[in-house]
Amino acid sequence: MISHIEWCKDSLRLLDQRRLPDGIEFMECRTPEATASAIRDMVVRGAPAIGITAAYGVALAAFGPNVSDGEALLAEVKAAAKVLEQARPTAVNLAWAVRRMAAKARQVAKGGASADVLRRALCLEAIAIHEEDIAACRAIGRNGLLLVPEGGRVLTHCNAGALATGGYGTALGVVRAAHEAGRVKMVYADETRPYLQGARLTAWELSQDDIPVTVLCDDMAASLMAKGFVDVVIVGADRIAANGDTANKIGTYGLAVLARHHGIPFLVAAPASTFDMALPTGAGIPIESRAAEEVAVIAGRRVVPGGVAVLHLAFDVTPASLISAIVTERGVISPVTGENVARVLGQAK
Repeated sequence: MISHIEWCKDSLRLLDQRRLPDGIEFMECRTPEATASAIRDMVVRGAPAIGITAAYGVALAAFGPNVSDGEALLAEVKAAAKVLEQARPTAVNLAWAVRRMAAKARQVAKGGASADVLRRALCLEAIAIHEEDIAACRAIGRNGLLLVPEGGRVLTHCNAGALATGGYGTALGVVRAAHEAGRVKMVYADETRPYLQGARLTAWELSQDDIPVTVLCDDMAASLMAKGFVDVVIVGADRIAANGDTANKIGTYGLAVLARHHGIPFLVAAPASTFDMALPTGAGIPIESRAAEEVAVIAGRRVVPGGVAVLHLAFDVTPASLISAIVTERGVISPVTGENVARVLGQAK
């Protein structure tokens, strides 16, 4: 896979995922504000990848023109954190990474550290967040591969692969590990309207790795399940509440209902950083509403009549009761209950 998030000592290089699969283009970010724009405008997307990018965005604050000493740097970090946290509301990894970076800055600053020392500490922390995510994704793959049956036909939604993470992927991490073990016959990728992450990104990733993939219209999943062509559904997550309720790309909830009706296991793959243990249930998860033009305009051509309203919610929430298992780097949560979430994550009382 192409290095899609790359730290370049004092700048951040991002693969522009909006251009895939037609072309490989990169964007360079040198400020927290530019990084926030890249997140908001979908240059980079996927909860873990957003968190990693935001961490590097905080590190970029240390290279600003107003950083004259440690105190000034801390002020820049605080301002950067505020800007970055507001970039996208649903993916909890973003806030988690930004707060971890700010905490590292405060910890190092307690000893009266210079701006140079703080700058180095922030860069190393962002790199650590990136490397930890890749390791977590590989562990998720190992933990989940046996949940894919021999000769398994997997249905997935949106893109929860290397592009959505630091590398390897969550849902596609399980697929990759299962494929390496010879267990995957076919991956069916929902096109994932309106942004087509499945058709553009998941299909591109899997084809790059020579994993068999077929793209479906979103509304074909039910028919495919009814014909017996799907053995397991595996999706990623943008935020998971303490009870296991899961927010993911719009359309995920419908797939979970369909999977339950057809007796098909429905799996969520996500790192511990995607859990929001402060939220008891999914009812408290903020759902992002995006621009109407993403639905109304396709390939530069308006397809919705002028003056007609468009409702474009980017995510929905799947109740824990519809999820067969949540695969994390710390283990598999099944059945999905608040008690089991806390136990696997090591937060049981």
